[in-house]
Amino acid sequence: GDCFPCPQEGCPMMGHYADRFPAKLKRVNQKYFLNTAADPPFATWRQKVFIKLSSVKKMRGNINLVFHDTEGNTKEYEIASGVLSQDQVYTKYLDVEINPKNTKKIEFLWNKAIFTLLWARLGAETVNIIHGEDGHR
Repeated sequence: GDCFPCPQEGCPMMGHYADRFPAKLKRVNQKYFLNTAADPPFATWRQKVFIKLSSVKKMRGNINLVFHDTEGNTKEYEIASGVLSQDQVYTKYLDVEINPKNTKKIEFLWNKAIFTLLWARLGAETVNIIHGEDGHR
């Protein structure tokens, strides 16, 4: 907690992003940072999400995915917010705290803005999730 705020060029990252800080790689005793989950075992798995919506042409609101694991744990992630359109594919990278091997189900949630028409409905035509073989920790 004594390291923040980060310098203007950002906090040096470990792993995949380390090459963004070439000057820091040459220093002795350089501090590096790693994104972790909030709960033990603190691992996250990078997943790429694609969602194609169905129903009305455009409306305001947000779409979330809720990941459920086999032990009853859940984690919710926002995919998109604002004007939602059925002819657009929403793509997002997520660092999910639930191991893909233990994922029981993924729930699609849609919340409409308060001023959206009462009869308006929105669904997912497709939800595709891609994750790496060994995950991202």
